[in-house]
Amino acid sequence: MNTEEHRLYTAAQVRQLDHIAIQQAGIPAYTLMTRAGQATFDHLRTHWSDAHSLCVLCGSGNNGGDGYVIARLALQAGWHVSVIALADPQRLQGAAQQAFADFIATGGSTQVFTDTLPHADIFVDALLGTGLDRTVTDAYAAAIHLLNQQTTPIVAVDIPSGLHADTGQPCGGAVAATMTITYIGLKTGLFTGQARDYCGKLHFTTLDVPDDVYAQVPTDMHLLGVHTLHTYLPPRRRSAHKGSYGHSLLVGGAPGMSGAIRLAGEAALRAGSGLVSIATHPDHAAILNLHRPELMVQAVASAAQLRPLLAHIDALGIGPGIAQTAWSRALLTLVQNTVQPKVLDADALNLLAQTRSQRDDWILTPHPGEAARLLACTTPQVEQDRISAARRLQHDYGGVIVLKGAGTIVASSNGVAICPAGNPGMASGGMGDTLTGIITALLAQGLTLTAAAETGVWVHAHAADLAAADGERGLLASDLITHLREAINV
Repeated sequence: MNTEEHRLYTAAQVRQLDHIAIQQAGIPAYTLMTRAGQATFDHLRTHWSDAHSLCVLCGSGNNGGDGYVIARLALQAGWHVSVIALADPQRLQGAAQQAFADFIATGGSTQVFTDTLPHADIFVDALLGTGLDRTVTDAYAAAIHLLNQQTTPIVAVDIPSGLHADTGQPCGGAVAATMTITYIGLKTGLFTGQARDYCGKLHFTTLDVPDDVYAQVPTDMHLLGVHTLHTYLPPRRRSAHKGSYGHSLLVGGAPGMSGAIRLAGEAALRAGSGLVSIATHPDHAAILNLHRPELMVQAVASAAQLRPLLAHIDALGIGPGIAQTAWSRALLTLVQNTVQPKVLDADALNLLAQTRSQRDDWILTPHPGEAARLLACTTPQVEQDRISAARRLQHDYGGVIVLKGAGTIVASSNGVAICPAGNPGMASGGMGDTLTGIITALLAQGLTLTAAAETGVWVHAHAADLAAADGERGLLASDLITHLREAINV
């Protein structure tokens, strides 16, 4: 994987890259624009080889200029091309004005936007770019609405119009593209928030911007991927034994919620922990490992009974099925002050929100609702800017934060990582419990907090994608566990 295929940037940083490429690297703005148009048209012909008609909707900025380049290339290839101009082309400036002029010189023409769109094999969205920071209104909102009613493919230029390039949230409304071709730098808003509902299949090109341009715009954000796994989990030594890969302790499972801690324990086993113990409520401790005898289960009625177990472990996770009772509060109070690295999830986080302490040796794994309680705000406020919320959580609570959801975010003191893997089948009970087990197991194997969180998040999502080969609807956490061994040995 090329380095630029996993670095992430804000929209402002990508504009800075663009500026440096033009002003210092000496690449004319129109050259970059023609490269973008050519790359996009190449994807159109590759993916829809039978297409021969195109409708391009162009806005007023460089995004519209890219659209005019694509329209010109399609004309030159013999396609039937319609161009809908939502802004007066005569008012275009710079490279966009040249792109329009070349399109007209090729024999092209434009139409004004009305309340209908012509038939086309493919629609190209070149309306609004990465600079959008306000609600889409008027003709642009109407055009987006009409585009989303089409039944033929829609290709977005750089970013689906209406999608915020930093947060992945629609600004009132956004184009639901079949494919998005993005340029120069990967924008964070393409990978989190509601981006997956709008981007479709994502393709990236650097437009041949040289490496020294990227070196001038440092970023502390990156994408997770199989490279994450290979970086942090090298092949095992041939002489290894179970003591080489740590002892994990999972704490949880209040009466009526034994399934959560069982899922966490089994996930820890499948993630490679040498030994896995479970400390759970006495009501069900005796039967918890009936079908998974590799789990060592201890009945814990009080914090005093938990304390001796802490002396022989390498990492622990607390929260799955733990509830909010005097029993769970006592266990959490003890666990918070242990020296081992730890993972807090589920009701352990809800209890933490009531005390608001800070440590550097834990990983917190909230979903948006739990994050809102930790931040004393609302869930919509968390979702409005997930990256900022994750950074605030890390600042307030320390350690490493895993903000779960579509495009899960891992935030540490060193920066932010986003997971592009995973699927909607994960929207079912127990998925978070398995993640707790996986990350705890990786901590027990000696990974740092950040390495365990990043690797665990990717492996968890990849296993879910493997499990979803049989369908997303009806996917269970236990189905994911079945694929963990494959996912962690890629």
